[in-house]
Amino acid sequence: MELTLQDKPDDSTWRQALALYRDAFAAEGRKPDAILERMFKKRISVLATGMEDGVMKAMAICGVLAGPKLLLIDYLAVRETDRRRGAGTEFVSLIADWAMTQRLDGLLIEAEAEDTPENDARIRFWERCGFERTEYVHQYIWVPEPYRAMIRYFEPDRFAAPDGRELFRYISEFHGRSFR
Repeated sequence: MELTLQDKPDDSTWRQALALYRDAFAAEGRKPDAILERMFKKRISVLATGMEDGVMKAMAICGVLAGPKLLLIDYLAVRETDRRRGAGTEFVSLIADWAMTQRLDGLLIEAEAEDTPENDARIRFWERCGFERTEYVHQYIWVPEPYRAMIRYFEPDRFAAPDGRELFRYISEFHGRSFR
């Protein structure tokens, strides 16, 4: 798989990524397309794509946080036919490799924290990718489900135990910039 990152996605790449995004996330659980496009125009996001033999296997919308030197993976989707075959793990590994070249300290995501088999499977995926879950569970006012921050520091010994509440301040600030 080959990783490509674009801060201003070209039309063809964006159409393919948007199709994957819409397939993976229900309309009520995702940012509207116009907000995503505005995030690229504001240069607060990058589009990461995983291509193999001319086919987009995975996509992620990411942003470098303003506070800590972390890359937030806001959304990540893997083509349905490539799920449970290692494509997602490989894609996250490629994103991590890129983030290290940018001298970032790690990757951050927010995962749905409700105790369901589907959410448990997602959390296990992120843990297999080297992420550690935080204890704090965050409840947004505009979505019904609770979320938990998960972090992957590249050099974990350099950092204190992650504080989920603090990480959500950074995540919320990123979301705020997205919608402004």
